[in-house]
Amino acid sequence: MHISVETRKPAVVLLSGGLDSATTLAIASQDYVVYAMSFRYGQRHSIELECAARIAIAAGVTLHRIVDIDLRGTGGSALTDEIDVPKDRLQSEIESGIPVTYVPARNTIFLSYALGWAEVLGSQDIFIGINALDYSGYPDCRPEYVEAFERMANLATKAGVEGRLRLEIHAPLIAMTKADIIRTGLLLGVDYSLTHSCYDPAPGGLACGRCDSCQLRLRGFREAGLADPIRYAPRE
Repeated sequence: MHISVETRKPAVVLLSGGLDSATTLAIASQDYVVYAMSFRYGQRHSIELECAARIAIAAGVTLHRIVDIDLRGTGGSALTDEIDVPKDRLQSEIESGIPVTYVPARNTIFLSYALGWAEVLGSQDIFIGINALDYSGYPDCRPEYVEAFERMANLATKAGVEGRLRLEIHAPLIAMTKADIIRTGLLLGVDYSLTHSCYDPAPGGLACGRCDSCQLRLRGFREAGLADPIRYAPRE
């Protein structure tokens, strides 16, 4: 049984425009008044932000903010620097080590912005679509990380120190496979044709189908017994 609209509390949801964040948004929307936050952080392309805007409209969020920051200043990632995005890696390679597509401190920065907005909104709930099973080895996608950030959030905010709010970081997908995430989203009415997951899109915005993110996404749809509704660039 879901909470009535009149009594729903506000929640901040980090929305990247990808499959996972769209599903997380749908989960949060069941019980919260949703405020979505996306970032123009110097990433290689703007397609994911265009998708985030469409997803937010389709979900009927109360407000969607796109925040401008520039992580190119620190660099160190194939998503923000002049570094080639790895392609055609084996599953064993994807599952071992931290890849060059890791953006240093990205989730910590994003969650910090979400935390500030949540405090202004009087919200104690922040949602993030990270996953610790079908992911590329990122250290800021683990349960230990979420727990540590939540402890910090309650130590570092006026709302937490005064005891007015007990801030909570929700990561509802963290123990789910990609196939289960997709099945859950479909049950909640997520239109995955609006999403984008590719790290290095081809000209025209088509997903490459070869980067780690595309491979994990495609495997998730295969394991769910479904076809991915987005378009991929033809193999050369």
